[in-house]
Amino acid sequence: MPSAMRGALVQCVSAVPDGPLDVTWLAVETPRLPLGRIRLHWEPASLGGWDVTAHLGLATTEVHLASWPAAPDDWPRLVRPTLHEVLGLCAALAVATAALDLSNRLAHV
Repeated sequence: MPSAMRGALVQCVSAVPDGPLDVTWLAVETPRLPLGRIRLHWEPASLGGWDVTAHLGLATTEVHLASWPAAPDDWPRLVRPTLHEVLGLCAALAVATAALDLSNRLAHV
């Protein structure tokens, strides 16, 4: 990971088991994550492999989502299922929230 970067913003996660993770670099000065977005950070592990962490953007903060210490070189394959599930859950929650907001507005009409 380039030294001026704080991590990578996950743009898309393939549903295919060996599918790609599409990411874009996040500069160190980037503000906190938007709601429902995931940031990955990785660095070489002391005994080999990679220490990988994922953070999730919530409404008012970022939270630690998961860690994969000493992950093998093909770590994107290892983390992909977790990222896919979390992004799907975030999308479902966004739809449910929008439906509730619409229902509440219609109730007051």
